[in-house]
Amino acid sequence: MTASPSAAAKQWPEFLVALALAAGPVVALGFTRFAYALLLPAMREKLHWSYAAAGGMNTANALGYIIGAATAAWWSRRFGSRSAFVWGIVISALALLASGATDNFAGLTVLRFIGGLSTAVTFVVGSALASRVHSGGQQARSASLVAMYMAGVGIGVVLSGVVVPAALTAWGVSGWQAGWLLMGLLALLAIGPAAWAARQVPEQAASGATHGGRAGLKPLTPLFVWYVLFGAGYVSYMTFVVALLHSQGMKVWGTGTFFIVLGVASAAATLLVWGRVIGRLRGGTAPALVSAVVLIGVLPVLLWHGMGAAIASAIIFGGSFMAGPTAVTVLARRMLPAHAWTLGIALLTVAFSVGQAVGPLVSGLLSDSSGGIAKGLWLSVVLLAVSAAVALIQRERTAEHHHQEAPAAASAPSAVRR
Repeated sequence: MTASPSAAAKQWPEFLVALALAAGPVVALGFTRFAYALLLPAMREKLHWSYAAAGGMNTANALGYIIGAATAAWWSRRFGSRSAFVWGIVISALALLASGATDNFAGLTVLRFIGGLSTAVTFVVGSALASRVHSGGQQARSASLVAMYMAGVGIGVVLSGVVVPAALTAWGVSGWQAGWLLMGLLALLAIGPAAWAARQVPEQAASGATHGGRAGLKPLTPLFVWYVLFGAGYVSYMTFVVALLHSQGMKVWGTGTFFIVLGVASAAATLLVWGRVIGRLRGGTAPALVSAVVLIGVLPVLLWHGMGAAIASAIIFGGSFMAGPTAVTVLARRMLPAHAWTLGIALLTVAFSVGQAVGPLVSGLLSDSSGGIAKGLWLSVVLLAVSAAVALIQRERTAEHHHQEAPAAASAPSAVRR
């Protein structure tokens, strides 16, 4: 159903709507996706998992993510982008709560799969909503608002960096279940602001140009390849870095501090730096730069031990890894007509998800072999280096986008006052 925003909704500033939309990635990625790394050492010890089994759990999550990303545009068309976004958060919250209620491997695997599916729908549809908060032609303004939405990931990482160590301190390795439950309760609280923000953004008018939209994605082929490699490289680090620090002797609150710093760096850099930088760069320059900085962020924990190396890694990696989805969303907005944004972002996220499905499994297998976790994390370095080279092939074409976007933007007025 297409609805016009109310006069009251128009009074809300764009930045406030984008920030409230960020409640989606707080839950979808900060909790459902990334907090697993903090819980992994305790879950492995309590449940007697190998690293391959632990990586396989995240692969199940990524497979759900692939399906969710592939069907996100359909859910958006079928139920409306607002409902798809909000219900994705609701399902993620329920999956988090259920994860704290069982220690069965098969059950947890299914819940990770469901959480991955709901996460993808939330993140993809939310990205499209964030792209529509500002419907004018100011590319830098739009990039900054998308970056504000992406900053929700860092906020979620910070919250999980407080909640999970608190649960593990109170209940020891058995506290992993309490960690899931506490994040589930916080996720329920996030539904309110997310639902409010979604109502401030107009529904995108339906378009029959799905086939044309798919054909229009061909110029983005290098970006698709980059996103596969980047997804595999960065998520291997995010899955196993806490286990690496734990194996190096770091205690619960040490790894919690690492996660908090990573989350703060992510939110701050996404809000203050990357939105402006990406808004000014063209073609594949921004994705290549992101890969290079993320690669540098992986190196400290591989080359040195101790809190200093961990904090350096958290600041550099944390300050750059969510710039990848920001760059992709902004480039898709520039190169695709407005009606194809959700589809384009969804299919790009499928590519991202393929990398995220394969990366942890291969990294886990390498970590189980001689050389340990560090050997698995060197895979991240190689993949990120290759992804940077691939990104530089991407060229930007905007003429068709500007021609087609103008009528769509004119027919769907901005939901907030500019």
